[in-house]
Parts: sequence; C-alpha cells; structure tokens
Amino acid sequence: MTTATKPVKAPAAEKSESKIDKVIALMGRKKGASIEEMVKATGWLPHSTHAALSGLRKKGRTITRTKDDGVSRYTIAKEAA
Repeated sequence: MTTATKPVKAPAAEKSESKIDKVIALMGRKKGASIEEMVKATGWLPHSTHAALSGLRKKGRTITRTKDDGVSRYTIAKEAA
C-alpha cells in the first residue's frame, strides 16, 4: 500500500519591478530622467508616460521639471518613511 504525498509548493518568486517602479527609480536619480529615457525603459508611448506622471501627482507625489540643454528632466521627491 502506498501513501499519497502532498505536492510541494514552489517558493514564491520575488515580485518583479513594475513599469511605474522603473519610472520612479529613474526620476529618483540625482539628474532625474527625460521622457525619452522613461519611454525607453517602459516601452510606453510619450503620452502614456506623461499620463503616468500625472497619476503619480494625483497620488500625492511631488514631481519637478527642469530644463537641461533644452530637454525637460523630471525628478521625484523621496517619500517620507
């Protein structure tokens, strides 16, 4: 007589970084990020990237825009712990 064994659950995989997490990380750099850099990192179109920035603002995040050699660069304030 054989006994049934319970299936072994595989360990949960770590959650992969979402596209919005990538955008936040890019903007968290000292010099921030341009729309082009965010588009390249996420695969979004520019208008979708702008919409994501707007969504972050609506969620209370502080995003600033500066011009560097004619290119807009966006930075995000660090969240309070």
